[in-house]
Amino acid sequence: MINVAQHLVDHGIKPSMQRVAIMEYLLSHHTHPTVDEIHRSLVPRLHTLSKTTVYNTLKLFTEHGAALTLGIEGNEARYDGDVSQHIHFKCKQCGRVYDIRLSDMPEAQSLYVDRLGGFQMDEVQVYYKGLCPNCLDENNN
Repeated sequence: MINVAQHLVDHGIKPSMQRVAIMEYLLSHHTHPTVDEIHRSLVPRLHTLSKTTVYNTLKLFTEHGAALTLGIEGNEARYDGDVSQHIHFKCKQCGRVYDIRLSDMPEAQSLYVDRLGGFQMDEVQVYYKGLCPNCLDENNN
């Protein structure tokens, strides 16, 4: 198990009770949650936690490279504690967001290059949308 407080320190973030709880949530829930989902899950345990604190903490995590902000939905940001290079797939039917490892799609690795045509890329986000295997099965039965 990862030491979450040390993980934050390693990213230049001073640990606090709220920050540790939010990072623990991100690292243990691979659901790509929204601010509302994180807040709703943590407020029973951290009664004074506000949505603003969750939002500001996630912004801090993103700025320090400890989390990713996903813009896969135009009107609502989702967050990912996995900052490794990977692709996201959103099912249009159930709404779930899946991680797709580059090792599962070797042809996509060319999207993650250090330099392209004289440009320096600091971040690459690739999204696919369609139907997940579960929803495809439901539709075919």
